[in-house]
Formats: sequence, C-alpha cells, structure tokens
Amino acid sequence: MPTYIALLRGINVGGHNKVSMTSLRALHESLGHTDVTTYIQSGNVVFNSTKPVTSASLERAIENEFGIDITVVLRTRAEMKRVVSGNPFADADLKTVHVGFMASKPAAAAVRDLDADQFAPDEFAINGTHLYLHLPNGIGRAKLPTYLDRKLKVPTTVRNWKTVEKLLELAGG
Repeated sequence: MPTYIALLRGINVGGHNKVSMTSLRALHESLGHTDVTTYIQSGNVVFNSTKPVTSASLERAIENEFGIDITVVLRTRAEMKRVVSGNPFADADLKTVHVGFMASKPAAAAVRDLDADQFAPDEFAINGTHLYLHLPNGIGRAKLPTYLDRKLKVPTTVRNWKTVEKLLELAGG
C-alpha cells in the first residue's frame, strides 16, 4: 500500500486558513486513508491509501470541508527519500537548509533567467520539482525565497530540513 506525504501550502499562517490537525486527520480518514498522521501545525499529513491519490482530489476535499482554496503538494515515500538523499547542501549546517516542494516543474526559461548571486550568501539548487535552499542567516529575513517564488511562478511550499527528515521517518523511510 503506497505511503503519501501531503504538504499543504498556506494554512495556519498568520491566522489565515486555519485548519486543526485533528480535523485534517479526520478528513483524510473519511477519504479512506489509513495510518493518518499529521506533523506540526503547518499542514503535513502522512497516510496510506489503497486507491490512487492526487493533489487535485485532496485540494477539492479540503475546499469542500474547510472552505479554503489551497495548493496541496503530494509526494510518495520513495520521492521523499530521493529528496533527502539528493540534498546538494548536505555539508552545510542542516538548520540552515530548507526544501521547497513545487507543484510542478518550473519552466526551463524561468530557471535559466534566475540571478541569485545578488542574494549571497544564500543559495539554491533546483532538482525537478524540488527547490533546495541554503540560508545561512535563516529564512526569516531571507529575500531569496520570495524572489524565486516570483520568478519561477510555480506554487511552492517550503519545509525546513528537520521537518523533511521527520516526514520521511513518519512515512517509514
């Protein structure tokens, strides 16, 4: 039975799009998902399903249940393992590493046109639908993530490295 990780973009941020994790678990269980676990309040759900699951089906279910229109980025356990093993900043202090999970692969022209040198020492790497960020001074004041979001034009939800590793662990990784 496949294990999935659903990453919800923009819930419980600044008092907007409030969703309790208890309600989110209940929603997933009502969809027939099993072994449903949530992790922290930012919208991370790990679950199993015997039926195929899509981001679109989860987005519809969330909108119907909670009345909010958000992006859900879905990954399998195998995909999350590749995210962890593919970390280009593995030698950095992992407290300064984040992963942006993109809803789709950005356009090649958009990636080619990026000029991130202006944000040093912050740096990034894109691998398919994953945006790795190394932000030595922290994410709080970093301008690189906002720049990338604006230029890439792909819905992206960012998680710190600790959360990425914990989600993989919860998925049995």
